[in-house]
Amino acid sequence: MSYEIIFSNLADKQLSKFSIDIQIRIVSTIKRCQIRPYEHIKKLVGCKYFRLRVGDYRVIMDVIENKLIIHVIEIGNRKNIYKNNKHF
Repeated sequence: MSYEIIFSNLADKQLSKFSIDIQIRIVSTIKRCQIRPYEHIKKLVGCKYFRLRVGDYRVIMDVIENKLIIHVIEIGNRKNIYKNNKHF
């Protein structure tokens, strides 16, 4: 049972701004979540979304259980990702 990973337009745009080595690191870490996502992610306080830690970067995602989908909402540096965010 494997989850499908879907990137939002915003996450796609944010990912493309990083260097290739950072992009590979982030995507490979996200792919590790496909089998058992809850072993790798942490619930955000006061929000329905989760975060995945990749070094100094954070991936904000939603896990849609009934469709086996991991929806990547936003990707950014840990210093900026939580500030003024409209998603949570």
